[in-house]
Amino acid sequence: MASFAHRFVHRIRSAWASMELACLHLPRPSRYSVVLATALDVTRSKAQLVAENALLRQQLILLHRQVSKPRFTPTDRLWLVLLASRVRTWREALLILQPDTLLRWHRQGFRLFWWFTSRNRGGRPRLASETIALIQQMARENCPWGVEPRRRVPGERIRGELMKLGIRVPRSTIQKYVRLARPHPANGQNWSVFLRNHAHIVWACDFLPVIDLFFRQIYAFFIIELGSRRVVHFGVTSHPADAWVAQQLREATPYGRTPRFLIRDRDSKYGDDFARVAKASSIEVPWPGGLRAG
Repeated sequence: MASFAHRFVHRIRSAWASMELACLHLPRPSRYSVVLATALDVTRSKAQLVAENALLRQQLILLHRQVSKPRFTPTDRLWLVLLASRVRTWREALLILQPDTLLRWHRQGFRLFWWFTSRNRGGRPRLASETIALIQQMARENCPWGVEPRRRVPGERIRGELMKLGIRVPRSTIQKYVRLARPHPANGQNWSVFLRNHAHIVWACDFLPVIDLFFRQIYAFFIIELGSRRVVHFGVTSHPADAWVAQQLREATPYGRTPRFLIRDRDSKYGDDFARVAKASSIEVPWPGGLRAG
């Protein structure tokens, strides 16, 4: 009985010593939790907080002398941004990083926040299987509808037929299912094959806008041979017009030196005069976009 009482008293004394030690360590700031340290600061006096801030600041000054560039985790950056937003003189309180660095973290946080709130959560609704089957049937039974090289937007004919039935489908969706229905290209050849077979008889022309010394807009017109990348002809003007471009083509093809094909874009400078000179010289000018890029 005496030994049991002795052990009981010993345990009571050990528990009391542990409680006293915990009470002594309770006012000490936490090294790992900002929330716990802030909660404990509420129980301390203003004089104690001021003295501790001075002690911590002196330790930071000593640390700043030895560590040139400390590393920050994403959590550290978040806490620094949040705490700096609550301090009026946050620029003067920063010791281990520059104010511009903290502002950059703040902007990155805003971009991440707005990206998260404005991201697309749903996307387009799923297309009905009957509509998919109808698109693929029209693409198989009407080969020119899926490609339409002379139309500005491929697949526009199929989209128009669907709209007559009250079905609205984006062009990109139509093109995707047309490619699945017809994996092989329609009659014709892509640009890489065409260029490999006919580069020696193909010329290309285009304008290059240039600003002169007096900040005036001028245009340099070039005609090159695609096979050798040789500049066949060039001209410079400040007022490019259809007649001027036609004259440049006429000067580039003297004595019957003409290519078979001349590639151009949809610029309005290539008008009727240019087309007449090309036709008189037996030059074929493919419709821009008629050759599919490969």
